[in-house]
Amino acid sequence: MTVQGSPGPMAEDYLRLSFDGACNTPGVLERELAPFLEALEAGAGEWMPDIVKGVRRRKYTREAVTKGLAESRQDRSASVGLYRTKEPDLDTSLHLRFPPLPPSLRFSLKVNPLEVFSRESSCKKLVEMVRTWALHYPVTLASAHSAADRELADFPNFGRDDETTYRDGFDKVYELCWLNVFSAKLVETVGRERMLTTPAHRVEELPNGSVLIVTWPIAADFASEAARVAQARAWVHLRPDLDFDTVLAILRDRSATLAPVAPRFAPDIAALLLRLPAYAPLSQHQRRIAELNVYVPPEPDEWLPLDAALPSDVAEPKAALAQYAYFAEQLVALLHTPVPSVFKATPESLTDIDFHFWKETFPDIFERHNIDAIVVPAVGAYLGEVLVKHLGGQWLPRKQWMEAQVRVGDRVWLPFVRAHRYMRSTQALLDHSLTQLFNVAKRHAY
Repeated sequence: MTVQGSPGPMAEDYLRLSFDGACNTPGVLERELAPFLEALEAGAGEWMPDIVKGVRRRKYTREAVTKGLAESRQDRSASVGLYRTKEPDLDTSLHLRFPPLPPSLRFSLKVNPLEVFSRESSCKKLVEMVRTWALHYPVTLASAHSAADRELADFPNFGRDDETTYRDGFDKVYELCWLNVFSAKLVETVGRERMLTTPAHRVEELPNGSVLIVTWPIAADFASEAARVAQARAWVHLRPDLDFDTVLAILRDRSATLAPVAPRFAPDIAALLLRLPAYAPLSQHQRRIAELNVYVPPEPDEWLPLDAALPSDVAEPKAALAQYAYFAEQLVALLHTPVPSVFKATPESLTDIDFHFWKETFPDIFERHNIDAIVVPAVGAYLGEVLVKHLGGQWLPRKQWMEAQVRVGDRVWLPFVRAHRYMRSTQALLDHSLTQLFNVAKRHAY
């Protein structure tokens, strides 16, 4: 993420790098981290961090990194994050462990979007950076790959339960990423000769016994047919117990799952649906888009023809309108922090409200009594106020607020009835969205 942004779900696939190596952390940190930071500065290029964030936030320098680690030091560990103030987004964690734990350096990196690594030159710089780290900090395992594809592979469990994963670690080649550095121990388990004869874009034995393997020249091209064939050949070579055709079929299925799907959402709720895929698992974004492409919400029926409108039956219309305004203010009071646009009472505010309630699964987690007594009238009144403000609507107040109507063009709308249906469930937020009703009302406004 950029430091101005929030750490919410990433909408695009990104490069995920994991590095776990031994490090003399009891030594002088400035000296021990110098090779790591020097290689980072040489290899990062356009995604170079410019912010160090530990206990305090500082502009990136090597000194800022060591200060941040010293300030965050606990008995057995210390950590800092490295970020950027502009695109491409960068989210990293540098974590050190100290005795009595095995002294180590763990680095996790996310660069978004993955397209940053669509050029071979950028990929080469990343590989050289990791190679340099592996020379100085003997690895347990290091890898870099598409985050979405890692998710489909169930990295790092690979189908194992957490207890087994913790116990066995990377005791064999469970998966082959775009970039891999295998530990000397794993190399001996697989067989050094077998490891060094892997059919891959790059295979290099490092002086400490570990082996670096790059399956394909370009990281962002991992899902192409040629890259998948190369990945399958290398993986099966390292795991002769696996069948090439079976492995390739698995990889092709992953590529199909990740293949881009163009959004073709129902126009009246497209602005809302566009936000939803980012809240599915990253690997399921495209399938979620495909699902939403065929989703068509029910046509709003919370309206009457103008000649069938219920006449106002209140003695003091101004008092009724004041009550509706008060109800709407309750929604502002409820949502002003998570949904700042609620103050504006615009059509866009309705979409922001729809999305917030959906994201929080609001109707499914709060007490039904409070929803019906407080939230339904607040939402209904707010919707009515937006119809009045932006479509030239006119309230037709009623003694029973559920019957209150807003006249827009040749129809009268029942915003409180809509709000009641809307708050039945999380799915109902989509089926009976505020966004859709406003857009349909707009078409009949003139």
